[in-house]
Amino acid sequence: MRTIRWLLLLAVVLLAACGEVEKQAALPAGSVVLALGDSLTAGAGVASDQAWPALLAARTGWLVVNGGVNGNTSADALQRLPALLEEHQPALVLLTLGGNDMLRRLPLPETEANLARMVVLCKAAGAQIVLLGTPQPSLAGAVLRKLSTPEFYRQVAKSQQVPLIEDAIAEVLSDPLLKGDQIHPNAEGHTLLSAKIHDALREIGYAG
Repeated sequence: MRTIRWLLLLAVVLLAACGEVEKQAALPAGSVVLALGDSLTAGAGVASDQAWPALLAARTGWLVVNGGVNGNTSADALQRLPALLEEHQPALVLLTLGGNDMLRRLPLPETEANLARMVVLCKAAGAQIVLLGTPQPSLAGAVLRKLSTPEFYRQVAKSQQVPLIEDAIAEVLSDPLLKGDQIHPNAEGHTLLSAKIHDALREIGYAG
């Protein structure tokens, strides 16, 4: 009986260990990081040095390339990605797309496929990747000040086995005081967003 109990305990411990997410190696200062996104990344409404990629660079010492383009859909960014990977050869890509797909009501399967394809391209180029969720545009969420990130980001992260920073953008955009307009953070919002992203990257292991 004791042997059986010991074996059961060992099995539980092994299963728990298998469920743990392995922490990634920290990226040293000077590492090239590509922030690929739309206007949320480009910093629409604020100066370039106030956008979260620049603030993240200041926090980490990384060379963060702001690859955000206003109005970009996931398909637009997918077209731009190969050239950006070739030019900058990033160690890490922070992928923040899908918001304009949702605003334009583009087919969800296309958005998922585009995000997955970008992950594949980044991995093939030798880059690590972290996916950032963008909240679902919602009148109720805006009124209640609680926007949420749609399920498809979790699906892509799971299927492609990449980390997901799920709620950082949603939490910032849920606060009207942190927004310059209905869909973009103001300077204070970008400051908080960079802090949230940095904290999440520390949890994952990339940031020291």
